[in-house]
Amino acid sequence: MDQIDQFIAEFASFVWGIPLVILLIGGGLFLLVYSRFLPFRYLGHSVEVLRGKYNNPNDPGDINHFQALSTALSSTVGMGNIAGVAVAIAVGGPGAIFWLWVSAIVGMATKFFTNTLAVMYRGKDTEGKIQGGVMYFIVEGLGKKWKPLAAFFAIAGLVGALPVFNVNQLTQAINFILLEPNNIETGFTSSLIIGIILTLITTIVIIGGLDRISKTVSKLVPAMVALYFVSVLIILFVNADVVLHYFGLIFTDAFAANNYKGDPLLGGMLGGLILLGIRRGAFSNEAGIGTATMAHGASKTTEPVREGLIAMLGPAIDTLVVCTLTAMAILVTGVWQTSDENGVSLTAAAFEQSIPYIGQYLLLLCILAFSISSLFSYSYYGTKCLSFLIGAENKKYYNYIYIISIIIGATTTLSFILNLIDGFFALMAIPTMISTLIMAPRVMKAARIYFEKYL
Repeated sequence: MDQIDQFIAEFASFVWGIPLVILLIGGGLFLLVYSRFLPFRYLGHSVEVLRGKYNNPNDPGDINHFQALSTALSSTVGMGNIAGVAVAIAVGGPGAIFWLWVSAIVGMATKFFTNTLAVMYRGKDTEGKIQGGVMYFIVEGLGKKWKPLAAFFAIAGLVGALPVFNVNQLTQAINFILLEPNNIETGFTSSLIIGIILTLITTIVIIGGLDRISKTVSKLVPAMVALYFVSVLIILFVNADVVLHYFGLIFTDAFAANNYKGDPLLGGMLGGLILLGIRRGAFSNEAGIGTATMAHGASKTTEPVREGLIAMLGPAIDTLVVCTLTAMAILVTGVWQTSDENGVSLTAAAFEQSIPYIGQYLLLLCILAFSISSLFSYSYYGTKCLSFLIGAENKKYYNYIYIISIIIGATTTLSFILNLIDGFFALMAIPTMISTLIMAPRVMKAARIYFEKYL
């Protein structure tokens, strides 16, 4: 197992090299400038669209704008925001959060382009049903000769969509917050039982398909974000005297790398810190990775640009708001310097310190909602990837693999799980960014027509 763990770690480090950083962040920066900072100029209009001002139930697609964003957010607003941020701070200190913000700001532009393309070039599966996603917009937008690139995305997506990180961290949270304080023995057996329970819950919902998934998460996502938001505000209020100090530390440590404990990459400690922030940012908001295109591609709309405007709100909500809340909670309580915990346990320590007795339980409630909603959405992504590869009539087979992976995620180490998903997310980014950059002029042409028509 140690050899496999080491191999996966080396694989993740290899694919997250300089070329991918240039493609993901450099490509996103190009899209931001090329669009003349469109995500920020039309933020108000995107909120109007989200509120349903332009909804038409007769438009093609399966779900409305809000449900599409909720489905996409349910897979990103999750353990990446709670455990992923904790991992970033544990390894890189406060400065890692600055680079996570950079990835989100750039990611808003990337999301606009990728999800506009997801609706602009929707395809049909083998059952004749309209589908959206990176693999479809590559084939429909660039032609059949590009199908190997589309297949590459779908194959990587089969692993990238597995829920192992969420399950792993939920299991760790239940063990750390609920079982250990009550003197209940934790280990393989307790983790296995948690995995089986999660498997049963997930099976009931995913059998219902996208309609049941989107309806479930559109109720869960706003509620869980609100509960988490209020809990962190309490922590910040309790530690109000040091909030400004630690907020400033995020900026000063971004270039100093004083607290970086990882491997020196990209030429030194600062390079390692930047890469850490970008990796955790990509895991948190998935901008440039392409999974969200499968949810937004199913939206009821005839205006591709409109869906792009909705999608770009994702990194703002997910990373700039939720990740920052987690980061500040960990920083102001000081647990990142005094605790040996990592991942979700570090966040739990911060909650317990500022909100004694109930803090950890509030976090556990949020984690349950975050993780379980993520389980629903990722199953949908995986089945769409398998449908593209071997036909929609065979997509149900992915759910069997998916359910088995829940058990594996519950009983395996954090480092193995994190490196596995990181690595396959990186592979998914390659076809997503290449195809998006090629078709960017088409998106801007559609955007000019759209804004002349509606604004």
